[in-house]
Amino acid sequence: MHLASILDRVAGLGSDKWRVHIRARQMMNRGEAVILLTIGEPDQPTPAELVDAAHRAMRAGRTGYSSGRGEASVLKALAAKYSARSGRTIGSDQFIWVPGTQSALFLLLMALVETGDEVIVADPCYATYHGLVRATGATTVPVALREARGFRLDADDVARAVTPRTRVIFLNSPHNPTGAVLSRDDIRAIGEVAKAHDLWILSDEVYESLVFAGSTFASPFDEADLAERTVVASSLSKSHAAPGFRAGWCAGSPAFIARLLPLAETMLFGAQPFIADMAAEALSRDFAITAQMRDAYAARARHVAEALAGVPGLRVHPPQAGMFVMLSVDGLGLDGEAFAFRLLDEEQVAVMPGAAFGDAAAGMVRLSLTVPDAALAEGCTRIAALARRLRVR
Repeated sequence: MHLASILDRVAGLGSDKWRVHIRARQMMNRGEAVILLTIGEPDQPTPAELVDAAHRAMRAGRTGYSSGRGEASVLKALAAKYSARSGRTIGSDQFIWVPGTQSALFLLLMALVETGDEVIVADPCYATYHGLVRATGATTVPVALREARGFRLDADDVARAVTPRTRVIFLNSPHNPTGAVLSRDDIRAIGEVAKAHDLWILSDEVYESLVFAGSTFASPFDEADLAERTVVASSLSKSHAAPGFRAGWCAGSPAFIARLLPLAETMLFGAQPFIADMAAEALSRDFAITAQMRDAYAARARHVAEALAGVPGLRVHPPQAGMFVMLSVDGLGLDGEAFAFRLLDEEQVAVMPGAAFGDAAAGMVRLSLTVPDAALAEGCTRIAALARRLRVR
């Protein structure tokens, strides 16, 4: 029987990239004591106030159908957040509420590109980006991130990647997997490329709240001359330790969101009202957990750098934000995937191979900082032990 070509386009771009993580989970299910440093799931529980807010909403009967755009309370909260951030008046009509950042990205790319188009992405980039783009029929054009620039996407490199088929520059800052943060000057320079070629900017900003001291978050959506060509995807998953709630949104100009709404309604037609109520509360004020996680991840990143400094064959790339650290292992004579599987089999530590994020990271692995300090310290000890054995051989 016939199957749609989209299944061929995304083949191998889903869970295949998470082979190490899947094997590690299987080992854990068998009772093996694996230190899991693969995924970015906060190790803090969702704040009790937010769980209580969702519970109150459910008890109050907020379990029916929702507006296709989203509940008024959460749209109002988003408008207030982005107005304060940008210094401009942002209206409730500039958002669509969706279940998580992944849904937002899928929806936005379906609206922006189609077969034959090209999307410029950083290399490395988050593991799902290639699948998201390929699902539309478009293709990704990777632009390598350079260590000399702290893995910040360079506008000149972006400009050289533009072709007549380019439609979108896909940004992610703070960046997964490197933890790099684009400066406002970086954003403006990339924005000039977008303006020169009349391109959209798609900005994944899910790590916005996890920028470490010494760096500052910047968004093209906050630049008045870029706002009309910028669309944003984000969520509460990382900022409020609420990944299971699937609480996310798309942002853009009123005209774009109006055009996007029928597609969103075709795909989802609303999300759970009780989660929207919880999210409205989350967005209405600061929560201590956000700063706690940010400080914890920064401290853990410093520990990784200190613990692995001087280990022959390893090189740590300290992040500016987020919940991950990239580690170069090519000095050991093998690539990141081979190192990751040996680390899991020989030391029971699971990390993500860099190749899952792009060819430019093939000689690296990504370590998650979302485990307790003691587990992370032990993981670093085991990583160093494997590295020293490999160097001896």
